[in-house]
Amino acid sequence: MSTLLRKVWGSVSNRMCSASPNPPFRISSPSSSSIAATSSDSSSLGALFDSIPLDILLQILRLVGPKDTIKLGCLSRAWRLFVSDNRLWIYFLQNYQRHGDPWDSVFFAELNLRAGYPLQPFPSHSRELSFMHIYGQRAQVPGSVIIDGGSGYCKFGWSKYACPSGRSATFLEFGNIESPMYSRLRHFFATIYSRMQVRPTTQPLILSIPLCHYDVVGDSWTSMVDVLVFNSFGFISPDTDSAKASRRQLKDAIHTVLFDMNVPAVCAVSQATLALFAARRTSGIVVNIGFQVTSVVPILNGKVMHKVGVEVIGLGALKLTGYLRELLQQNNINFESLYTVRTLKENLCYVAADYKTELSKDTRASLEVPAVGWFTLSKERFQTGEILFQPRIAGVRAMGLHQAVALCMDHCHAAELTGDDAWFKTIVLSGGTGCLPGLAERLEKELHETLSPSLANGIKVIPPPHGADTAWFGAKFISNLSTFPGSWCMTKKQFRRKSKANIMW
Repeated sequence: MSTLLRKVWGSVSNRMCSASPNPPFRISSPSSSSIAATSSDSSSLGALFDSIPLDILLQILRLVGPKDTIKLGCLSRAWRLFVSDNRLWIYFLQNYQRHGDPWDSVFFAELNLRAGYPLQPFPSHSRELSFMHIYGQRAQVPGSVIIDGGSGYCKFGWSKYACPSGRSATFLEFGNIESPMYSRLRHFFATIYSRMQVRPTTQPLILSIPLCHYDVVGDSWTSMVDVLVFNSFGFISPDTDSAKASRRQLKDAIHTVLFDMNVPAVCAVSQATLALFAARRTSGIVVNIGFQVTSVVPILNGKVMHKVGVEVIGLGALKLTGYLRELLQQNNINFESLYTVRTLKENLCYVAADYKTELSKDTRASLEVPAVGWFTLSKERFQTGEILFQPRIAGVRAMGLHQAVALCMDHCHAAELTGDDAWFKTIVLSGGTGCLPGLAERLEKELHETLSPSLANGIKVIPPPHGADTAWFGAKFISNLSTFPGSWCMTKKQFRRKSKANIMW
């Protein structure tokens, strides 16, 4: 310990001799230990340190690092109180985590999600959190496998990595497997684990579950079960007994497959809920523009409000890509692959703030697609995204996106689930198509024009916080929690016990 004290004092001496001292410790803290308690304590930090300003001591401990700071806390009660200062450990959380989440994400997760699921409506106040304790727990959390299995593309990787390590086109690779649900799921998970080069038995798994399951060719997840049927207006009916039964069937099948593969623990969460977490929210409306359909999902305290009503319109990324190809073919531009069209859509297309005004502008822009050539788009750039608001121009009988969101908000308001309407006025976009420039602003504008002033007041539309990987990052928040796995995961033993109970009743 004497060596450690010399190291600390050496840091002090170097700082005092430096011609350009470090800037003061200015990291804001939602919760700080009372340093006054340290100075008033009967014990002392030591003769060498009692005269040093507290902010300077915090800077010294920053240089010493988290491990040695913990050792200093063993010297005396005075040091123990001092080194537990939350500002210091917030700094360590920001700078000493390998592939760590941003600080604001860490704070959101630990404040709102650490107690597990179901979420607490009123989480513990931040002043009750000890970030020294949280730092130590997060350092010991094992890595998890995260699989975000969308109907178009699947993202997978390790929770300790900064981003997904791999992607696969599920609509191509798994959509045409004519086999029972169990076999199809087994093939899907075995393929992902093989690509990650990891055994299923080694780590917990966090899995995103699609919200709505509809029978379409090429959907590796949702064609496994027939659940909801499109009506003549192009959207899916609200929660029914059949829908509930099918959701349970799919979830039970997923757990059965994974536990048969000896996965130690499984955390299965709705894609929409994960997207909301990625935006650092626990309540709101998630607009997920998926591969085949767009779903508008109300979520309160992390729970999907099926009874309030989930609006789903039969318009997704594939339809936008197909419509762009049709527009270009009208100009005698033909494509052998939809991949080229998708590349043009992702790089050149946007949503106009005012469609009629945009028609009179010169909107030409060019892009070189590797190994294919140069392409120049004009009106097609904003006409493609416009079908989200005017589906009929693409021959789709469906509500516009703003109409579906407005209907969902009306249902949330009528349900009177809380004392005010603030919980559903945050709208989070999700999915790759949700990243189209101008989409969030256009949706917010349309909602203000569609809804009554009282409902429209306070609406905020947030673009996908992490682009097409938003749901994956929401799962990452959970996997790195100081309390993970906790109540987030189900084990094989728990699943079998639950299954037996269901059979008995």
